[in-house]
Amino acid sequence: MKVLLFNGSIHKEGCTFTALKKVAEALENEGILTEILQIGAAPVSDCLACGQCAKLGKCVIGGDVVNEWAEKAKDADGFVFGSPVYYAHPDGRLLCVMDRLFYSAGRFFAHKPGAVVAAARRAGTTSSLDAIEKHLSICQMPVVSSTYWNMVFGSRAEDVESDKEGLQTMEYLGKNMAWLLKCIEAGKNAGVNPPETAAKIKTNFVR
Repeated sequence: MKVLLFNGSIHKEGCTFTALKKVAEALENEGILTEILQIGAAPVSDCLACGQCAKLGKCVIGGDVVNEWAEKAKDADGFVFGSPVYYAHPDGRLLCVMDRLFYSAGRFFAHKPGAVVAAARRAGTTSSLDAIEKHLSICQMPVVSSTYWNMVFGSRAEDVESDKEGLQTMEYLGKNMAWLLKCIEAGKNAGVNPPETAAKIKTNFVR
């Protein structure tokens, strides 16, 4: 089994990475393979709402991480999305990537456990977690929790290393995800499979 951890920060080894690394360590200790992917510093396009992904099976926009991450998601069993907090909301580039990723490749995430991690200097973590978790819930993903809300605090990686409660939260997030992944695997081996999803019904409230 393998979990992908997405670092939505421009800083490769900053606060968000430090939190994700702790989650990854806990997963590895439970025998789960991990890979941390970083969004990088290159520009990221927002979704064009063009609908081409439904025909192509991938995002029509190239040149960034979206289609690369989608390919990796095919074979992954779980996911953790990490974001720094700016102006009390998640990183805008990560939201752009996730919008396109879930539109074009939501089938690779459906029914697989997911979690969200936020890193902030002081505030805005809960609203950031809420914004990102909406991607998970619309894709029928079991949302993994911990012993506290999945957040760490600090302006630098060194600050996060001193946030002992935050790091403990990350550790138990990893343990809980490993437990859920093993439960899902045991269920599959016993013949318990995810429910089939019918064609989506869309209701327009504009009269």
